[in-house]
Amino acid sequence: MEEASLFDHLTELRTRLIKSLIGIFICFLALVYFSNDIYEFLAEPLQKFLPMNSSMIATEVASPFLAPLKLTLFVSLMISMPYFLNQLWAFIAPALYRNEKQISGYIMVSSVLLFYVGIAFTYFLVLPLVFGFFTSSAPEGVMVMTDINSYLSFVLGMMFAFGLAFEIPILIFLLVWSGITSPEVLSEKRPYVIVACFTVGMLITPPDIISQTLLAVPAWLLFEVGLIAAKVLLSKKGNY
Repeated sequence: MEEASLFDHLTELRTRLIKSLIGIFICFLALVYFSNDIYEFLAEPLQKFLPMNSSMIATEVASPFLAPLKLTLFVSLMISMPYFLNQLWAFIAPALYRNEKQISGYIMVSSVLLFYVGIAFTYFLVLPLVFGFFTSSAPEGVMVMTDINSYLSFVLGMMFAFGLAFEIPILIFLLVWSGITSPEVLSEKRPYVIVACFTVGMLITPPDIISQTLLAVPAWLLFEVGLIAAKVLLSKKGNY
């Protein structure tokens, strides 16, 4: 079989990227009618803690229109992620060995599922606790009324941070699989990892102990899960 040229590979990559963009666009078109409903669903963790006679506000003229559209685009990206990764997989799979294909397939599927779990963890657990704390700690006489754009940026930032944190087992697995480190070395670094989890939680979450802990503790537990997965990998190779 004739080996494909660099131009052929670039052409195939462009085609698959175009297909991925089309998939995102189709998903966006299917959801755009429900943009306001999607935003209302996202705003529910805050809305239920707002005081009586309080509501979210829009400080910019176009915010009531653009904020739901931005959220709909984000949701479209999340929904179409498996299709995008499938296109990416179809591009790189021919260059992999059989065992590499199997491991890589597991990694891609697991990374998507863990990212989704991180988003769900943020929405159902983290946001209610954080907003409950924020609204209850407001000074007397201060009416809590959040701008819809600011709220969207805050929530998407939190979801992205927790989504990445839930990828820690995949990172640990890849480090061990590639031979960069070993479970023994990582186990010795556990105290530093715990400190790093709380430090990162302090930097990328709001300045309150609740959200910092809610990120740091799962990140540490996911580090332990990654260690277990790495040990299982090495035991199957006969090296552990």
